[in-house]
Amino acid sequence: MFQSKLIYIHDPMCSWCWGYAPTWLKLKEQLEHKIIVEYKVGGLAADSQQPMPKAMKEMLEDTWHKIQKQLGTQFNHDFWRNCEPRRSTYPACRAALIARKTNKEAQMIEAIQHAYYLNAQNPSDEATLVALAQGIGLDKEGFANELVSSSLNNELSDELAFVNALPINGFPSLVLIHNNSYYPIGVNYTDWQSTYSQILNIID
Repeated sequence: MFQSKLIYIHDPMCSWCWGYAPTWLKLKEQLEHKIIVEYKVGGLAADSQQPMPKAMKEMLEDTWHKIQKQLGTQFNHDFWRNCEPRRSTYPACRAALIARKTNKEAQMIEAIQHAYYLNAQNPSDEATLVALAQGIGLDKEGFANELVSSSLNNELSDELAFVNALPINGFPSLVLIHNNSYYPIGVNYTDWQSTYSQILNIID
């Protein structure tokens, strides 16, 4: 039985997490037979129906361009013209929590990221999330009902409280739990091997 656990703290609508995704998936693949790997959502932005202010839209689109230039990550900038952005990532975080219950969390995160960053769809909208859930094989009606339930909101609150107590600074972040100690692990956006070595040095 594994004695160590790596926690990946992210937000499905975090653009740097999207940039990190290819490296993260390689790291995760290498670690899965050595330690427990868990996802935790970070909750970048609380529920809001207010349109995103112009200055924030410009800042986030600039961030997309920066990540694209730095990492080669693909973004569909039509999102900023075709959608009405809102600073609201909690719905996407709740969608990840629902999918976790049937071992489809990683699929849901990927579906949200592809919808948002490649297909110019808005994961702040419940209708988008319901369609994505159906696309990965979740029950459409059951998902839609759970997405707005108070019990799920409580689960999200508990997870955010746990994450806020971890030794992290922003998303994405990695925390290794080994022998009941918590180790912040540096995120290298392009080199999974360096992170892998860092983890092995602690657990071996």
